[in-house]
Amino acid sequence: MRAEQLQTKLRSAVLGAAGLAAAGLLIAGCGSSSTSGGGTTSPSTQSGTSAAAASSSAATVKTGTVAGLGAVLENGQGRVLYIYTPDGKSGVTCTGSCASTWPPLQLTSGQTPMASGATQTSLLGSISNPAGGKVATYGGRPLYTYSGDSSAGTANGQGTGGIWYVVSPSGAVITSTSGSSGASSPSGY
Repeated sequence: MRAEQLQTKLRSAVLGAAGLAAAGLLIAGCGSSSTSGGGTTSPSTQSGTSAAAASSSAATVKTGTVAGLGAVLENGQGRVLYIYTPDGKSGVTCTGSCASTWPPLQLTSGQTPMASGATQTSLLGSISNPAGGKVATYGGRPLYTYSGDSSAGTANGQGTGGIWYVVSPSGAVITSTSGSSGASSPSGY
């Protein structure tokens, strides 16, 4: 009888673990297929490709809101994205120690940037990174995060040195550091 009880407990444990694994996959699948702000979905998602395949081949650029700045671009984890005005549209110039503080939105091999929310697909692109690989661009400008942003949705790097700024979904560089509108045109720098 003792062996029978052990078998029953073992069977219950295996079934419980399988149930937890299935629940985890269901939750992960639901989270990766949603879009925020009623935005567009990628063509691969529209054609029925699985969310897991889409996430491995695309880096998401989405929109979020920062108090005092309004709608801005964010990466898939909600980290605010910045442009470095010395880059212009000529390429990535923030390298070495600069890139340690301001990591570029690096694309892995085969990845492409994907729009979510009010982000405009037509403004997304990529450019070669002198450190290797490719970096996502918006309106031709390389995109970066800031190591000093303590959490998603913060923009502590806004206006740093008069050269680091957030970008609106229209591609305009937001130069204000307060609630006033300080957007410049997308061709501004």
